[in-house]
Amino acid sequence: MAKPNKKKPAKGLKSSYPYYLANRPVAANTQLEVLDKYSGKRATRVAMADAVAVRKAIVAAHKAREAMARFTPDRRRDVLEHCVRRFTERFEELALALCIEAGKPIKDARGEVTRLIDTFRIAAGEATRGDGQIIELQISERTRGYRGMVKRVPIGPCSFITPFNFPLNLVAHKVAPAIAAGCPFVLKPAIKTPVGALIIGEVLAETDLPEGAFSVLCCSNEDASLLVEDERIKLLSFTGGLIGWDLKARAGKKKVTLELGGNAACIIDADPGASLDHVVERLVFGAYYQSGQSCISVQRIYAHADIYDKLRKKLKAAIGALRMGDPRDDKTFIGPVVDEDAAKRIQSWIDAAVKGGAKRINAGPRAGNMIPATLLEKVPHDADLYRKEAFGPVAVIEPFDDFDSVLDEVNDSDFGLQAGVFTGRLDHAMRAWDRLDVGGVIVGDVPSFRVDNMPYGGVKDSGQGREGVRYAIEDMSEQRLLVIRDPTEAK
Repeated sequence: MAKPNKKKPAKGLKSSYPYYLANRPVAANTQLEVLDKYSGKRATRVAMADAVAVRKAIVAAHKAREAMARFTPDRRRDVLEHCVRRFTERFEELALALCIEAGKPIKDARGEVTRLIDTFRIAAGEATRGDGQIIELQISERTRGYRGMVKRVPIGPCSFITPFNFPLNLVAHKVAPAIAAGCPFVLKPAIKTPVGALIIGEVLAETDLPEGAFSVLCCSNEDASLLVEDERIKLLSFTGGLIGWDLKARAGKKKVTLELGGNAACIIDADPGASLDHVVERLVFGAYYQSGQSCISVQRIYAHADIYDKLRKKLKAAIGALRMGDPRDDKTFIGPVVDEDAAKRIQSWIDAAVKGGAKRINAGPRAGNMIPATLLEKVPHDADLYRKEAFGPVAVIEPFDDFDSVLDEVNDSDFGLQAGVFTGRLDHAMRAWDRLDVGGVIVGDVPSFRVDNMPYGGVKDSGQGREGVRYAIEDMSEQRLLVIRDPTEAK
């Protein structure tokens, strides 16, 4: 594999970007302004699609369903491998786009580009795995001479709606499996951060995918309703807020997968199974990486009473040393949140928790959409900061005495995406795996850990279905059975 092109500096974003309708760029207008999230200035303009364009994209995807099903696995693999090469060549351009449109610190942006490449590479490997099955049907005298086989076939046209916080990788987790599975799709990226998805569309347009195989459309939520309700769409995959449940109710007969966030917890046992310095390093990453704008950001920290004071002291020092500022600076750890409205909402939750009795360990004044890394203790359990998804650079910490009781505390949430457990006891690790009502338990690390080939998703209000390339391909596929009767063996 070619190494990422990190030597060639990226100059900035283009002055404008088209949307992609049935594989082709359409510079219909430049109505959408995309802001530099740090400076607040306009960074570029993007073409906005209307309801007519969305309907045309759905029609094109519907017409392309048979061509995509016939598009052989080796050709799907070749498309995905082309994307891997081109994303590698455009590595710094993609990273800078993330840095500008999402306010993501440049080191984190480069990490997300790496994950984009990883996800497409994994999908390329999966594209030629048929995952068929032989079924033994001769279970009684009645079925002697019968053989059964199952193969995977594409479900058909898919619609994808993605959020602002991972403009590349969350798009990749929908687009790459769809190509591997042989499904045409229409993608609506977040209008606050559309550039990464449009660059992906630009690269896909270089391939020989069948006409209508993909569309990437920036559009209003009202016009996007067609992606939810149109019966020609066979699967809706939505990543975002709790409005996903409303979309599911409107989706009709189509399959729906949802990833709707969380307020992830991390337990630090009396014997954490690692040094406290390592635990602190991982907690700081998990809670404040990209300003906490991650569905599996560490929001609730439970530390055993025997180590609470020492951990609290180390955390305070480590958080206080984090650098906040321009995301283009390699030394910046805390960048802006997506906009000032989000920052005001996060700050209001912090203020309400303090008014209710919480104590600030680390905090600082908000400046526009910049919020310093914040840690609080003694937060009331009915506070929004404890019960809801903060989606910002803030975490809460409290002590516990009994491991079984703290598992109950973690489960006392409407969400259940992932949880982290630092423990040196195998029985505690296994008990956490058995009892925590979450989609994934991460032992020896924070809940923010994710690899792009693992099953990822939640329970309760965190959603339904699983991402991870192989698991998404399964969602985008149907099983087709073949039964053959051998008359020479039949009675």
